[in-house]
Amino acid sequence: MIPRLVVFRGAGDLATGAAHRLWNSGFHVIMLELPKPLVVRRTVSFASAVYEGSIVVESVEAELCSSVDTVFNCLEAGKVPVLSDPRSESLSILQPKIIVDAIMAKTGQTSTIHDAELVIGLGPGFFAGRDVNTVIETKRGHSLGKVFYVGSAAEDTAEPGIIEGYGIERLLRAPTGGTLKPLKAIGDIVQAGEAVAVVNDLIIKAEIDGLIRGMLYPGVEVATGTKVGDIDPRGTSVDFCAISDKARAIGGGVLEAIMHRYLLKNNADML
Repeated sequence: MIPRLVVFRGAGDLATGAAHRLWNSGFHVIMLELPKPLVVRRTVSFASAVYEGSIVVESVEAELCSSVDTVFNCLEAGKVPVLSDPRSESLSILQPKIIVDAIMAKTGQTSTIHDAELVIGLGPGFFAGRDVNTVIETKRGHSLGKVFYVGSAAEDTAEPGIIEGYGIERLLRAPTGGTLKPLKAIGDIVQAGEAVAVVNDLIIKAEIDGLIRGMLYPGVEVATGTKVGDIDPRGTSVDFCAISDKARAIGGGVLEAIMHRYLLKNNADML
């Protein structure tokens, strides 16, 4: 039998896209997050439930749970549970057979191959067959969503994918450490040179024209260089409430990894 319970470590936009795909495939997903996660793509991240109590992403509702005891009540209500659990202590109680590490730490190991029956790592920082069972490619390009059963994903370049010729210019970063105060909301159209946020009285300006697709929550503490938002040059043609093509492709990779582990094994046992 294919286990139905899948626990995600991390509930950002990529994790949410993958969890959403599993949910619609009949899996029960549980999201573990930090007490104050840095959520840029707030409208498509289950992590937003930590701040708002609940959030709906493409008709699937996620709800913040006060304790691990309430997680299964949330599932029975047809909602995705989000649990503030920075050390993943709930895993000893939940005992999932499948864990998806979607923290996107990029360097350093956050999960081990011994944490569950099947451990799937998203992006760089993992070696499939050693650190985790499988790794999913998260870098845009021909291999996006590819499942590595041996090996690792492409190294992090710290540069975003190119959209209409723009890459690093799309990102909004904190000029200093301090408290973020957004001046624009997600969905707003801005012009190059326009002030979009403030950190400790230092203004962050847009480098390109476009639509604010992501922005951290007001009042969040950030360090110098932290990504606080992003701008999409495609403007109003972008649906900022829709899961991205990138997240959907990664979700497909996660689903393949699960089917490969359990369906192929079951077929082999039946021969």
